[in-house]
Amino acid sequence: MISSTGNARVKKIAEYAKKAKARKEDGVFIVEGIRMLREVPFDLLREVYVTKHFMENVSGDDRKLIDEISKSDGATLEEVTDDVMKKMADTQTPQGVLAIVRQNRWTLEDMLSGNALLLILENIQDPGNLGNMFRTGEGAGVTGIIMSSDMADVYNPKVVRSTMGAIFRVPFLYVDSIPEFTRKLHNEHGINCYAAHLKGKKNYDEIDYKKPSAFLIGNEGNGLTKEAADAASEYVLIPMLGKVESMNAATSAAILTFEAARQRRN
Repeated sequence: MISSTGNARVKKIAEYAKKAKARKEDGVFIVEGIRMLREVPFDLLREVYVTKHFMENVSGDDRKLIDEISKSDGATLEEVTDDVMKKMADTQTPQGVLAIVRQNRWTLEDMLSGNALLLILENIQDPGNLGNMFRTGEGAGVTGIIMSSDMADVYNPKVVRSTMGAIFRVPFLYVDSIPEFTRKLHNEHGINCYAAHLKGKKNYDEIDYKKPSAFLIGNEGNGLTKEAADAASEYVLIPMLGKVESMNAATSAAILTFEAARQRRN
C-alpha cells in the first residue's frame, strides 16, 4: 500500500492531472471512477490505484474487472490511502479508483473508412465543450475529430470525464493548420467541408450531407478564423430566433452532425 503523499509516483500522477506537458511527455493520462474505468480498452491500461473503502464495496461485474486487472501482465493494481487518492485525483471527491492510461494514436485513414463524417475544431478552449463534442459526435456517427494545435488538451481530466468514454472510440488528430488540412480533405479525399458561420447563405438543413462531409466549428467567443472558414467548401447557417447572436460551439456541432445522421438514416 502507498501511504505517503510525498511518494515520487504519487507526485508524478498528481502532475498528470494538472499538466498537459507531463501527460504528453510520458504518453499517458488519468481516468477516474469505476464508470470510466469500464470504458478503457484493456490494452491501454498501465496502472490502477484503489482505496481500501473502494475494494470493500466493489461487487458484481466491477469486482470481476478489478480481479482481472490484478491478474493482468499489462497493468498493475496498487492500494493507496484516501489521502494519497485525493492527492492524485483531479476531482474534489474521488471515487476510490484511478487509472493511468496510455494515450492512443490515430491516423487520418482511421477516420476515412466508410462514409466519413468529420468534425474540424479550431481553438476550442472549454474542456466541457470539447468533451461534449466527442460524446455527441459519437452518438451522431462522427468518424473522426480534427483539432487545431492551440486547443484545449483532449487528455485534460475534465475533457476525459465529459466524453463519457467516447475518447476511446472516436479517432482524433491535432494538426498545425486547420485551413491547410481542410483544403487537403477536400482536394485529396473529396470531402465536402462546411463552415458553421453567421454569414452562411444556406440554412444547415438545406444541404445534402449524405456524401463524405466535415463540419468546421470555431472558438467559443470568436468563431472560426477567416482563413479556416474560407478553406471550407461552403458556409452554413444555423438560423436562430430571439436576440441571441451566436450558438454554443458544442450545441452547433450537435445540431449539424445529427442533421447529417438524420439524412443518412433516410
